[in-house]
Amino acid sequence: MLVKDSLDEVKKRENSLRIIKSIIKTKGRNHLYDLTGLSGGFLATQKDLDLLETYIGPAIFEEELQKLGQSHLGGEKIFAVNRTSSGILATILAIVKKDSYVFHFLPEFPAHPSIPRSCNIVGAKYLEFDDIDEFKSNFNDYQDEIALIIITGSTMDHKVIDEDIFKEVIEKGKSKDIPVLVDDASGARLRTAIFNQKRAIDLGADLVVTSTDKLMQGPRGGLMAGSEKLINEIIAKSTQFGLEAQPPSILAMVKGLENYDEEKLRVAVNKKEELMNILSKNFSIFEKTPTGVMVSELSLKKEVDKKLKIFDNSDDNGNINNNNNNNNNNNISGNLSNKDLCFLWSMILLKEENIVTIPAVSMPGASPTIRFDLSSNDANNLSINDIYNKIKNSFESFLGVLKMNNNEEIAKDILFKTS
Repeated sequence: MLVKDSLDEVKKRENSLRIIKSIIKTKGRNHLYDLTGLSGGFLATQKDLDLLETYIGPAIFEEELQKLGQSHLGGEKIFAVNRTSSGILATILAIVKKDSYVFHFLPEFPAHPSIPRSCNIVGAKYLEFDDIDEFKSNFNDYQDEIALIIITGSTMDHKVIDEDIFKEVIEKGKSKDIPVLVDDASGARLRTAIFNQKRAIDLGADLVVTSTDKLMQGPRGGLMAGSEKLINEIIAKSTQFGLEAQPPSILAMVKGLENYDEEKLRVAVNKKEELMNILSKNFSIFEKTPTGVMVSELSLKKEVDKKLKIFDNSDDNGNINNNNNNNNNNNISGNLSNKDLCFLWSMILLKEENIVTIPAVSMPGASPTIRFDLSSNDANNLSINDIYNKIKNSFESFLGVLKMNNNEEIAKDILFKTS
């Protein structure tokens, strides 16, 4: 295992940022292709920027944020936070007491790490579920001890919750007057624009938080909506710990909401079908996402072991020799973990093909799934064939590294060294 802990993830990310800077410096921004779907943006005029003073900025932009935020999310009041994780932490700090329970329902594991980590800070007991019957059974056992229910609308890998199950979980909370927070980081747009679901507040949730850089041109930040009473409690707690968004982020959120266009996401759906058709002719590892394609760590691991076994048992002409027993190790990729493989391919995509994917630049604890999101602005600068060729070429380089006897040392250099 090369990426052993959060510190290693930070080092990997810092290396990626240095590579991105080098690409822009030597080739220009037009030769970098951010396909994360998290590229966000900071849309502002010089007139807007001139108003970004400590107290003038909020006076000017927060009122507009209330209007746009309520149109986007619903709710009685809007509150901007540094990140979605900040909003989750602030909510748990404000509502949850030590030894009480936080129940979390999500359409598919794993949960975003900010939720259990926030529960640990206050000493709350945390239970998570992806099966509605299991959730209801445990709810009946602990209903008098539950302080907060959290629902994930769309997972880190864009698995979207079924709307009927969504409503069932909310109804359970309402039956015992338990606040329900929806972590709708990308779901506030994905669920509504692509899956035609209702907004979380319209489904009965008390609170919702979304990421303003996911599937829209806003800054890396979080936007909360909900009942005025609960939002006020969260504001009071947030300002004690500096979790609230600052004027530049608030301005960028306003501009991002003004420029948000659902149709852009719908166009990406058609483009992903075209890309998937080409990929499926030569790869079996890709799965569709609502706005692109992805490769999970498990699928990548299986493909790597299959390919490298074939390479290992072939002669110089590429013919498979079934009598070759030189390598009986099931873990053909050596001591590289499944996550290491995702990080490695993602870094090769960045270094050789100038494509940014989430595993290369993600914060510690994020999903290592490699996604190619066609709703990203930079996807418009590449043809479907361009994207396919970059994927194909980088995958061949990736396998080439793994075939080498000293693959761990080479992989370590790729992950942690810029040159």
